[in-house]
Amino acid sequence: MAGAGFKVVIPARYGSSRLPGKPLADILGRPMIAHVVAAGEASGADEVVVATDDARIAEAVQAFGGAVCMTRADHRSGTDRLAEVVERHGWPDDTRVVNLQGDEPLMPPELLDQVARDLEAHPDAGLATLKTPIRDAGEFHDPHVVKVVTDRAGYALYFSRAPIPWERDVFELEHQANAQCFRHLGLYAYRAGFLRRFAAGEPCALERIEQLEQLRALFDGTRIRVSEAACPAGHGVDTEADLERVRAILRERSGPGGPAVTRR
Repeated sequence: MAGAGFKVVIPARYGSSRLPGKPLADILGRPMIAHVVAAGEASGADEVVVATDDARIAEAVQAFGGAVCMTRADHRSGTDRLAEVVERHGWPDDTRVVNLQGDEPLMPPELLDQVARDLEAHPDAGLATLKTPIRDAGEFHDPHVVKVVTDRAGYALYFSRAPIPWERDVFELEHQANAQCFRHLGLYAYRAGFLRRFAAGEPCALERIEQLEQLRALFDGTRIRVSEAACPAGHGVDTEADLERVRAILRERSGPGGPAVTRR
């Protein structure tokens, strides 16, 4: 796939309140993190690095030939962990860095390429991300589903856990969908220089209220490019039920006796 010239960094923590040790969860004979790395490699990135503070994850990644960067354990967020990777590798400020979460084994490589290309095409943006239409009432009202509203040019106006935009006089979802309701996909491409500045800053009030760190970027005046995802994003893994669903999907894809992971 074209689009080389960007890096993929995969923050991976061992601790999880609902599924401890999930980066190492077995999926068709290989740890989940191996499937995530494979997605990063298939995107056309020229480097894929797992960023972790846990020796067990580092050992598992090294065992299948992946690259690891050991980072501090006290980072407030995955974005801060990425900033440490940027510093340790000495990447120039204009380097594009895609953040792929370590619990996204079904993330389509096409979306990694898309968000990296979008950032390259919009030099006035510090970061780029993706959105997808909301068509379900439960999703629209779910505070765990982050919504985004953009301007005419496709730059973010606001992100919220609340249902936005809210049509004042109409409450049926069909009208809300007509108002262009979009879910934010937590996939980002950053410029390395932005990551350095972001990690040096402090959370703003909006970020603390909504628990959305991208609001710090907006608050500080950084432009965020938001495009509609070119294809559906895969299911992430937060629970044991998610893990079983991912296993079933990958088992079906690989076929009888087929490989669990395709590596370059």
